[in-house]
Amino acid sequence: MTESLPANELTDRLNLIESMIAEGRRNTESWGWVFVLWGVAYYAAIAWSAWGSHPSLAWNITVAAAMIVTFGIIAWRMDPARRKSNPPTTVSRAITSTWIAVGVSMAIFIPSLGIGGRSSSNLIVAIIGIMLGTANAASSMVLKWKLQFACAMIWWSLAVISCVGTTRQSFIGLLVANFFCQIAFGSYMMFKEARQRRQVASHA
Repeated sequence: MTESLPANELTDRLNLIESMIAEGRRNTESWGWVFVLWGVAYYAAIAWSAWGSHPSLAWNITVAAAMIVTFGIIAWRMDPARRKSNPPTTVSRAITSTWIAVGVSMAIFIPSLGIGGRSSSNLIVAIIGIMLGTANAASSMVLKWKLQFACAMIWWSLAVISCVGTTRQSFIGLLVANFFCQIAFGSYMMFKEARQRRQVASHA
C-alpha cells in the first residue's frame, strides 16, 4: 500500500495545480485576438461566397489569408525576448498544441473535400462545428472553464443542425455560433487580458 501524503503536502500540491490552471487560463486569454481574427475571417468568407465573384475560392483564400496573419503575429509574439519575460507553462503548451492540431486538421481536410468535389456547405459547416467544439471542449476541461465549454456545446449543436437541417438553418447557425464563440468570446478574453495588464501596471 502507498502511504498517504501529509495534509500540508497534499494542500501544497493542490494549490500548485490550481495556480497552474489559473496561469493557463490567463495565457489562453492572451490569445483572444485569434478568436476575433478568425471570427472576422469566417464572416468575410461567408459574405464573399454569398455575394462576391468566384465564390468557390472564398473559403480557401480567406482561410489562407487568416493563417498568414495568424502565424505572422505568433512569430512576432514568440520573439525570444518576449518568451523570456513570459515563458510558456505545461498547461499553456498543452492548450496550444490542441489548437494547432485542430487548425492543421481543418486546413488539410476542408480544402481536400473541395478539390475532390465531395464538399457541400452543410458538410463543411458540420466539420467546422465538430472540430472547433472538440478544441474548445479539450481546452475548457484542462482549464476548468465553464464558459469555454459552453462555446464547445454551441459548436457541437451547430454540427448537429448542419447534419439534420437545411442549408439555410446551417447558415444561420454558423452566423450565430461564430458571433458568440469567436467574436464575443474572443473580445471577452481580450478585455480580461487588458484588465489584468492594467492591474499589473498599477501594482508595479
